[in-house]
Amino acid sequence: MASGFGDMQSLLKQAQDMQRRMQETTRALSERVLEGSSGGGAVKAYVNGNQELQSVKIDKAAVDPDDVETLEDLVTTAVRQALVAAKELRDAETSKVTGGMNLPGLGF
Repeated sequence: MASGFGDMQSLLKQAQDMQRRMQETTRALSERVLEGSSGGGAVKAYVNGNQELQSVKIDKAAVDPDDVETLEDLVTTAVRQALVAAKELRDAETSKVTGGMNLPGLGF
């Protein structure tokens, strides 16, 4: 019976360690900035590794008051591209901690 309790303690310790490492990973990801661009670089979007939009930069040449729809499309494309890059980075970094397992309840 005692060995079963020891196994449970070991499992709990491993889970706590994994949770700590995930929190460290989340913090580190918040400091990484990824870029998405469109229109040949006329529009750039920057997101952090936690998929949070940080900023959008628009070249003045991309601004045409008579064609707002194109600018909207360029911004949308740049943001989506940056978010995809951030998701891929987050997935790769998270996988390093979890060993590729999908662990519900850890909030990641």
